[in-house]
Amino acid sequence: MEAGGLPLELWRMILAYLHLPDLGRCSLVCRAWYELILSLDSTRWRQLCLGCTECRHPNWPNQPDVEPESWREAFKQHYLASKTWTKNALDLESSVCFSLFRRRRERRTLSVGPGHEFDSLGSALAMASLYDRIVLFPGVYEEQGEIILKVPVEIVGQGKLGEVALLASIDQHCSTTRLCNLVFMPAWFSPIMYKTTSGHVQFDNCNFENGHIQVHGPGTCQVKFCTFKNTHIFLHNVPLCVLENCEFVGSENNSVTVEGHPSADKNWAYKYLLGLIKSSPTFLPTEDSDFLMSLDLESRDQAWSPKTCDIVIEGSQSPTSPASSSPKPGSKAGSQEAEVGSDGERVAQTPDSSDGGLSPSGEDEDEDQLMYRLSYQVQGPRPVLGGSFLGPPLPGASIQLPSCLVLNSLQQELQKDKEAMALANSVQGCLIRKCLFRDGKGGVFVCSHGRAKMEGNIFRNLTYAVRCIHNSKCNQIHHGLRSGIVVLGNGKGIIRNNQIFSNKEAGIYILYHGNPIVSGNHIFKGRAAGIAVNENGKGLITENVIRENQWGGVDIRRGGIPVLRSNLICFGYSDGVVVGDEGKGLIEGNTIYANKGCGVWMMSSSLPHVTSNHVSYNGLYGVAVFSQKDGSSELPRGHRAQENFSEDGDAILWETELEKEDDPLRRPITIALVESNSINHNGASGLYVQSSEALHVITNVIHANGDRGITVAQSSQPTRVANNSISCNRQSGVKVEAQCKVELRGNGIYDNRGHGIITKGDSTIVIENDIIGNRGSGLQLLPRSDTKVIKNRIHSFRAYGIAVRGRAKALVQENIIFQGKTNKTIFQQISNNRECVMQNNKFLVFKKKSDTWRLVNPPARPHLETSLRRPSVAHNGQKVTAMATRITARVEGGYHSNRSVFCTIL
Repeated sequence: MEAGGLPLELWRMILAYLHLPDLGRCSLVCRAWYELILSLDSTRWRQLCLGCTECRHPNWPNQPDVEPESWREAFKQHYLASKTWTKNALDLESSVCFSLFRRRRERRTLSVGPGHEFDSLGSALAMASLYDRIVLFPGVYEEQGEIILKVPVEIVGQGKLGEVALLASIDQHCSTTRLCNLVFMPAWFSPIMYKTTSGHVQFDNCNFENGHIQVHGPGTCQVKFCTFKNTHIFLHNVPLCVLENCEFVGSENNSVTVEGHPSADKNWAYKYLLGLIKSSPTFLPTEDSDFLMSLDLESRDQAWSPKTCDIVIEGSQSPTSPASSSPKPGSKAGSQEAEVGSDGERVAQTPDSSDGGLSPSGEDEDEDQLMYRLSYQVQGPRPVLGGSFLGPPLPGASIQLPSCLVLNSLQQELQKDKEAMALANSVQGCLIRKCLFRDGKGGVFVCSHGRAKMEGNIFRNLTYAVRCIHNSKCNQIHHGLRSGIVVLGNGKGIIRNNQIFSNKEAGIYILYHGNPIVSGNHIFKGRAAGIAVNENGKGLITENVIRENQWGGVDIRRGGIPVLRSNLICFGYSDGVVVGDEGKGLIEGNTIYANKGCGVWMMSSSLPHVTSNHVSYNGLYGVAVFSQKDGSSELPRGHRAQENFSEDGDAILWETELEKEDDPLRRPITIALVESNSINHNGASGLYVQSSEALHVITNVIHANGDRGITVAQSSQPTRVANNSISCNRQSGVKVEAQCKVELRGNGIYDNRGHGIITKGDSTIVIENDIIGNRGSGLQLLPRSDTKVIKNRIHSFRAYGIAVRGRAKALVQENIIFQGKTNKTIFQQISNNRECVMQNNKFLVFKKKSDTWRLVNPPARPHLETSLRRPSVAHNGQKVTAMATRITARVEGGYHSNRSVFCTIL
């Protein structure tokens, strides 16, 4: 645009000297001038916004170095918000007082300070009329008595913030008031700096130090660009309050308390505040670099299908009867003998493979020798969330995160959740957004049916960030950053899509019948557990990313009974999930990956239900089950009982007013249950049991773990292991220690590098299993064991089908036993052992070249197709898709002991 020969750049320089009213008049000249005024956004509008003493940087205090999308829009929003307190004048114009108000068209300005009209705030208020402006000049003003505001006024400090200090206790009795650019301190006679019970109060760009602010319903308040140092805001039955762009520092208790149901009585300001909230732009946070991490997922296009293995069996001996012979010295078979480890457990000396064990098909074949084939199927790892497969954790690699675990924007989250949309559109109670809570004891405390909504806040270096108790339904908390949350005393609500990290205690605590929905959060780098559910806490915990926490990713103890579903729990410095003493709950469909301790550590007396989880690449056991019910079992280091979480002796109070409700998500069980999980590539045994209580292990895939597939070290009550696939583990498929009671039924035990099953147990039942292709013996029965071996199909790749060591007691009945690859006999026992009874067994040997044998009638076990459960994503109405986003992080692999490194929560 050129006018009078002046170029556009020169016009911008000229207009940059205009004040706000003149800019407004210029924008009304024509369309070209309007667009010219708008083009001053990064120059004049920025100067006006930052130069205003009544506001601060639009992104203060959380992102003061990030410029807003539009300085003009930010200045406009603040200008409109600063006028909310005067909206009551419109109501007065339509009232019977119209004639009185009309005579006062212009507000007076009353000056307070040395050399001015008034020397104190009290004297100025005595002379003030409706909507007058009282200006306090630099100085300290200490009022010796309580100040009562009887008429609407505006009290403003002159100069920079901090130059005007007001030591007073103010009680508002009028309909509206605004206070700006002041430093408030409590008077000598009361810690209450400001109180209102029915009117509306507006604070802009103020500091509050070492005192209290009280707002009681139907009163309302609007607070923006304020700093609260060791100051407590108490909101009781408030219908609507807005705290925006504020900083809370050094609280000795709670910074903000929201108590009581929002009052049904609403003052004049409620509708204007509601309109202001809905007209403000939606907050969308920028991506936090701390959130980025690097995981190593090996993504594959096709789903896993069980692999078919062919065992080639060769030789010339006819092993049709039991014997105690051994291979001839110097024979080829002797060189291939599996080495004997402790307790007679054999470990084959064969090369590693990427999936933890190869089928022995085709090793050292000689086509000129007689051979036949035994064909069967091995179940491998199942796909995890989004249909991907987990590879070993390697530094610098990347992860493809399923869309259900991506941290959505606020608008995306509202669109997929009707309940969240309804809450967002019906604001009640307290709205806290873009505030910073730091370096103190507590952040926000919501109780007794109080309601609050929190968006875009940062909670940093606090004992806790958010607590809600006593039936509080607040916490539609969107995109809060660095927050730690406590929900207790029947507290409810929705904790959704937050980044919660670097907290001294648990990222989220759920206690004393707290029952929130915790969904879509990223909880990481905490100094304790990611989520802790104790003291009868509940909650639906779904689709969260919980990573790199010092203690357990999720810790459940003392009556905690949550639903933990479809979460990614990874790279923890201890265990993935801990179910401690008296913990319960449903742990379903989670991916528990690359934690330094165990994948799942639990006590059988706790009666958890662990189902349909993917537990892989953890440093110790995949799943570890312990018991301390009878006091005789020594728990591993770091898993002893904890101190109760209690604060200020409130436990008795929190236990009152408890709700009694039936939860359809929690199916009661009477025995600890590990069901339908994929447990693979963990550093020690896939499943380790040291328990004095009953346990059911059903329809799991236990594959390629660094020790045995299943180790039962103690089991005085029956442990039932049924319909599991146990394959390619680095040592034996199953080991049962002395004095254990175990039933193995319907399992497929394939391709393990030690024995298929090795037992010392005094009551072991092995019935209807397929024990095929293991490098040691199919079954190894050690001295003083008592075993029933019935209706199994057994084959050893290199050794005996069944080996009976010493004075073992055994009933071997109706089994099909295949000849091995070497020239060993099918069955081995000492000649004078009369306690080993053999009845109606069938021994199969090769008869001619290229015979092929298959496991049919029934087909190869386990029969998982009809028994496997899938993660219950249908409960959430969510679909897991293959859409993904990339995130990055430091990975420290390996483990340094054979015990868990979990630390006790205080």
